[in-house]
Amino acid sequence: MNEVGKKRKTDVSPAVPVPKRELPACGVEKNPSSPTLIPVQTSSSRASFAFCVPFFTFIGFLALSQLIARFGGRAFPLAQPQYWLYPVQTVVCAALLWRYRRYYRLEWPKRLPLTLGVGVVVLAIWISPQELFGAARRTDGFDPAVFPPGSALYWGTVVFRFLRLAAVVPFLEEIFWRGFLLRYLIRDDFESVPFGSFTGMSFGIVALCFALEHQWADFWPGLAAGALYNLLAIRSRSLGSCVLAHGVNNLLLGVYIMATGQWGFW
Repeated sequence: MNEVGKKRKTDVSPAVPVPKRELPACGVEKNPSSPTLIPVQTSSSRASFAFCVPFFTFIGFLALSQLIARFGGRAFPLAQPQYWLYPVQTVVCAALLWRYRRYYRLEWPKRLPLTLGVGVVVLAIWISPQELFGAARRTDGFDPAVFPPGSALYWGTVVFRFLRLAAVVPFLEEIFWRGFLLRYLIRDDFESVPFGSFTGMSFGIVALCFALEHQWADFWPGLAAGALYNLLAIRSRSLGSCVLAHGVNNLLLGVYIMATGQWGFW
């Protein structure tokens, strides 16, 4: 080899691998030219928002209704704001569920006999204090008869109440409790946790919080229902099954309420 060839060979620098820049787990990227931290919205944070926002919007409307009733005055729309605020709540929460539907990956329910059975058993547990143990009837509550029976306002109130009870609530509650929290308590990146996975801690916390979400009179039935819905999630591995069981229970409960006039169950 001549001197020129040797020189060319020695002038070639060895390849140096360029390390890939990775985002830290918290979703914050550090700009190499500046110490300033640049927030990065990760797919996990977007999914968490999608699973949580319908539920907390629903809770926010409940809190708003109580505030208006307490401080709004004696006029009917302010003293009883639930009659106009709950339909708004139903529409807004349904719109949010539709807006973020692609995150939920809902499939057709599995293990239908088990799913329907859980819904019926939860109903039996929920009404057992009145039907089996002599608890006082719960006649105070959301009574559509504040409007003339048979009027458009009466039936509109009933329709929206059933839509809220049997459609919107089962979706937003199961998406949050079983779809999100049961898995999030195992790992922050909850989407990497298969649906139906659980630990003793996640199972207990979700069942307890589900019970606390409801009225105090419903605490023990709510605790049993939370545990049964958890078990259904574990056995079926299907969010759709949990939604259907919850919907069946709530639909039958609505029929029971209308038949017995126990408006406190709403």
